[in-house]
Amino acid sequence: MSTRERHDPLEQDDAPGDALTVNRGGFLSRGAAVTGWGYALPPNVVTNADLVARLDTSDEWIVERTGIRERRVGGTTGELAEAAARRAMAQAGLEASDIDLLILATTTPDQAMPATAVGVAHRLGVQAAAFDLNAACSGFAYAMVTAHAMIATGVERALVIGAEVLSRITDQDDRSTVILFGDGAGAVVLEVLPGDDRVLAWDQGCDGSAGHILFCEHGSTVEMQGREVYRRAVRTTLESIQAVLERAKLSPDDIALFVPHGANLRIIEGINQRLGIPMDRTAVLLDKTGNTSAASIPMALAKAAEDGRLAEGDNVLLSGFGAGMTWSSVILRWGR
Repeated sequence: MSTRERHDPLEQDDAPGDALTVNRGGFLSRGAAVTGWGYALPPNVVTNADLVARLDTSDEWIVERTGIRERRVGGTTGELAEAAARRAMAQAGLEASDIDLLILATTTPDQAMPATAVGVAHRLGVQAAAFDLNAACSGFAYAMVTAHAMIATGVERALVIGAEVLSRITDQDDRSTVILFGDGAGAVVLEVLPGDDRVLAWDQGCDGSAGHILFCEHGSTVEMQGREVYRRAVRTTLESIQAVLERAKLSPDDIALFVPHGANLRIIEGINQRLGIPMDRTAVLLDKTGNTSAASIPMALAKAAEDGRLAEGDNVLLSGFGAGMTWSSVILRWGR
């Protein structure tokens, strides 16, 4: 039986978003809502023209195959995570003392130990549980599910961050990967909402047999079988999205904004075409940021919120896939 078939999330007969959600044990659950958001990018911009000047490639080739025109590089994972988190906390109107959980999704921690999240918490002044989570490009959605589960059992307010400095693990002379990856961070505050739950449904899992198609050994750089990643990404993401839509009792037409992992525009367009979700209902930043792994979803979500693309009650679909291969999809109802 697959991971998806084994997983049986909270069962309920009520429509999604009803005030009372009952889990399998019969206990009234504590819901959660996104109340703050923010993102951060390093100042250094690397354009396609910069890469063309030193590699055997062209702007047309890069844009046609990826949709990327520039990417940001620089800083550390901890610095970018801290900046995004500060903006999310300010937007939510919270102080460091209000936060009692910090999860940092990253594949590029600043050191082997302690967790980068610990240093971020210290600099923010947060005295609470803090840890790193590595599920590659699915990491932020994984972290959202984890924070939601911890809120259901007692946490009041969680900082959920995705931050990466992929330029550090990318071979700068490999045109197949250096054109793709960039650095950045995004964060949200997930806050308890008693008697209601704005996290409508989730689906996640992994297929470890595909670990060899996208990986990075300690002290080395990213290696990727691009065509195989593309093939599996489209199929896996569609399956996960279909599963989470069914659990939320929604259809693609009910989704106000789709926030996919920003890996490759062709992948996103392929998924959208199969789902029937138009690109104008999709949040995409990768043309300006490149693939930022665990940071891509929270950055695109924060930018969409900043731009006024989300309204109270909107259904928001987050979906990521990454090395492992991992996948994770979450449907949120926006607002409180």
